[in-house]
Amino acid sequence: MAVAALALGGLLAACDDDDNGDESSDTTTTTEAASDTTTTTSAAGGATVVVAETSLGEVLVDADGLTLYLFEQDAGTEVSACTGSCADLWPALTSDAAPTAGEGIDAALLGVAQQPDGSSQVTYNGHLLYTYAQDSAPGDVEGQGVGGVWFAVTPAGEAVSG
Repeated sequence: MAVAALALGGLLAACDDDDNGDESSDTTTTTEAASDTTTTTSAAGGATVVVAETSLGEVLVDADGLTLYLFEQDAGTEVSACTGSCADLWPALTSDAAPTAGEGIDAALLGVAQQPDGSSQVTYNGHLLYTYAQDSAPGDVEGQGVGGVWFAVTPAGEAVSG
């Protein structure tokens, strides 16, 4: 809880910071990633997307185990509709190289979309992928249904309903 409050405070202080592609997390790692830092999204190279079990069922997560979301206001994978303070709360999952399809991921559905800021945002089944700043630990799904437009992503690449 304190980590989420601290992270939210930092985001509010940096509202006009354009660095929406930083998914590094110094406080949360998965057991597998803890021993191999090259598998985290903050490492140079490609982001890794895997499937994990949460209270919503199986959903896509990043290498740190954080839930990945789609934004229904995005028009496909061209350009993110989440900018400014939205991007502070919903950081884009970016990748310096081709993303890696981990356990449970259909590699044919995984890709990247070049964004106006020069970053390469990871996509899955035609949806741009994001994390949520208030998800502080693997398995957290605090972003599910926020505003009726943010939803976790199933292994089939669809929004989790409900």
